[in-house]
Formats: sequence, structure tokens, C-alpha cells
Amino acid sequence: MAEVYVRVAEEENEEPMEIPSEDDGTVLLSTVSAQFPGACGLRFRSPVSQCMRGVRIVEGVLHAPETGWGNMVYVVNYPKDNKRKMEEIDASSAVKMKRGDMKTSDLIVLGLPWKTTEQDLKDYFSTFGEVIMVQVKRDGRSGNSKGFGFVRFTEYESQEKVIAQRHMIDGRWCDCKFPNSKQGPDEPLRSRKVFVGRCTEDMTTDELRQFFMQYGEVTDVFIPKPFRAFAFVTFADDQVAQSLCGEDLIIKGVSVHISNAEPKHGNRQFDRTGRFGNGFGTVSFCTFLKKTRHWKLLTVLGNFIILYIFLHSGSRTSPFSFCKSN
Repeated sequence: MAEVYVRVAEEENEEPMEIPSEDDGTVLLSTVSAQFPGACGLRFRSPVSQCMRGVRIVEGVLHAPETGWGNMVYVVNYPKDNKRKMEEIDASSAVKMKRGDMKTSDLIVLGLPWKTTEQDLKDYFSTFGEVIMVQVKRDGRSGNSKGFGFVRFTEYESQEKVIAQRHMIDGRWCDCKFPNSKQGPDEPLRSRKVFVGRCTEDMTTDELRQFFMQYGEVTDVFIPKPFRAFAFVTFADDQVAQSLCGEDLIIKGVSVHISNAEPKHGNRQFDRTGRFGNGFGTVSFCTFLKKTRHWKLLTVLGNFIILYIFLHSGSRTSPFSFCKSN
């Protein structure tokens, strides 16, 4: 008896595969599942009613319709749960293929310690994936580091992991992000950190983190100690940070104001050293008094000013030695 082949496909419109039948004209389910893993039966479209009909199966044996197998295409049946899983696997594979097709780009690493070398940078980022390029930007004359660099990965997934978190490099927290191509070379990159003003002392870092996570991924929260009625929140995305600037938000029943954490150019900002942002601080004022042509005329006034500065500076030297040394 000549061997009979049955035409089987996963879908009606797909190209079928010929499955061999047994000597008695039946087809073993194991034969079908060997070519179509997870198959639990066959169905076909009736040439009379144009409806789908199931092929009778008994103890793992598929029996031909009354008219025989013929040249019809039989479609594979899958369990519903198994089919759903297969669709999920296919979707997951498609995402992976899409990610694999996406190209990586140079990432800028901000806040590098001065001592960090390119080899140090490569050793650190190699833990995330294969690194194809590292560079530490240095001053053309002195050769000293400028405090930032660049890194590029082979795999897109490695790039995503690196951007999603902060990095402790040589004992210092560093940020890794896409360079902002819209800004000029002399303009600063947009900050991912915001200043949260009007905070109350009962606010904790965890509470601030939970609150701001509704706007985007939060990578860091800092509340100065001793308490100074403000905090800093850093987001993974600089666009989220910029979108919140200028807003007044309610946290624990208190209205807080959000602004850019970076000082604006040209404004006089008071920093941790006690100097103003434009450089006119304690030392600069002493220098100004010494250089003015009316120093002798302002001796009395100058002495009071120097004494005041000395008392607020915490210096252990004499007030005149303090001014003279500066």
C-alpha cells in the first residue's frame, strides 16, 4: 500500500507540510506534534458548509474524515493556554529582536573624580556589558581631567541599564546620560536634579522619593543636615525634572516650590564657603579695602568691618593678620 501524506499547516493560508500516515490510513498525534510542538489535534474547513470541522481523535490517533484525507489542508489545534504562551514568547522575541536592531550611542559620564583614568572607566562599565569606547576629557594644556567623559556599549540593553541608575566611581557618585545635542558646546547640560523649597522638618527622604516617583524614576533624594527647609531630588530623566520646575506641589499638606537645582548665570548665589556666586565674599572684600585709594580715610570704618568679618569667619588668627594674609 502506497504511503499517504496528509497536508498540515498552522494556519489556513500558510504553506502546508506533508505528514505521513500509518498503514491503516490514520495519523498519529505524536507524528503531528513532532513537527508542530504542542499540537493537540487537527481541524479542516468543510467543502459543503464552509465551517471548520474537527478531526476525530482516539487515544492519540487521528482518524480520516469519511471522504478520506484528500488534498485538503488540515490546520493544527493548540491548547488555548499553550497558544497564549506561544504568542507571548513570539512577542518577547520580537521585542528582543527590535532592541537588538537599535543602535547604541555615546553616553556622557558627569562628575568624574580627577584621578579617574580611561582604564578605570572601562573596568567599571565592563560590568554592565561589552564596552567599545571610553574617553576621559582632559585639558589641552595641563592634561588634567575636566571631570567628565564618554562611554559606548556594544549592546543596547547594557546602555539602558547604565542610564537607569547612578554610579559610584572611585568613591564619587556620577551620572550617565545622553548628551544634549540641542545645546551648544559651551552650554551646560540640562540638570536632572530639582530644588525642593519650603520643606518641613518631618519630611523624610523615603516620603519625598515616594511622592516624586509618580512623575518619573527617582535616582536620589538628599535632605541637608542640619535641616535647612529644602531638599534635592534627582530624576533618571532630565525632561521630568525640567517639567516640574516652577511648580508648587502639596506634600503632607504643605506647599513646596520646585525649581532648578543649578544656579542661574549672573545671579549672586551664596555657596557653602560663605562666598557669593560672583566672587565677592570675605576675602574679596578685604582685598577691595586694601586696594582702594581711600584706605586711610576709611581706617576707622575698616577696622569695624574687619572685626565683624573676623568674628563671623571662625578664624583663630588676629583680625588684621586675617585680612593681611588674604
